[in-house]
Amino acid sequence: MSVTIQSNLLKNLFRNIYFINGTAYAGKSTMIKMLAQKHNGICCGENYHDELMNLIDVENQPNLSYFQTMKDWNEFLSRTPKEYADWIDGCGNEAADLEIIKLIQLSAEGKKIFVDTNIPLQRLYEISDYNHVAIMAAKQSTSVERFFERDDEEKQFILSQIESSDNPAAQMENYRKCLAMVNSVEKYNAFVNFGFYALERDDKRTPEETMMILEKHFKL
Repeated sequence: MSVTIQSNLLKNLFRNIYFINGTAYAGKSTMIKMLAQKHNGICCGENYHDELMNLIDVENQPNLSYFQTMKDWNEFLSRTPKEYADWIDGCGNEAADLEIIKLIQLSAEGKKIFVDTNIPLQRLYEISDYNHVAIMAAKQSTSVERFFERDDEEKQFILSQIESSDNPAAQMENYRKCLAMVNSVEKYNAFVNFGFYALERDDKRTPEETMMILEKHFKL
């Protein structure tokens, strides 16, 4: 059984929450950190809902439970691009409930909250409004080629599993194909054309300039 909270209630509760969604390596995590620091707010970085993962189960959240059911990391890395992309989408849908629960908790603090989110766009449309959501997008080549450049614990762990596999070159090629599908042109277009404010990554802009653009959009 699913329980629905009416969207007008969540919109009111989330009036101090600013969401950034989009593709990989678009600058989302950098922006929420900078915005939270400048505006004395709460920074909800990637996977901020992880502390609620103890609530999930295999029956109701099969995608989020994958790490409990997979055979080993070779299985994780050997999935086809479609299987991987479908899993990513499934995780986003399932994690949205955890994100909303966590944000309801945090909203009681009365501070501005800046969120690096994977909540699906249609659901964001239902719980927030135009000036509280921004899309940050990077071209497919940037999202794929620079994926492992950041000192991100999760990404570096995956890289270590690829490098320690029986055939690192083949595993890396397959994983990059997976990333390419997750960050496909179709996905990019779906993000930027949905109807939310969209900002493409531009390495000629400084982080401060990008933040100013987002502040204007968010009316901060």
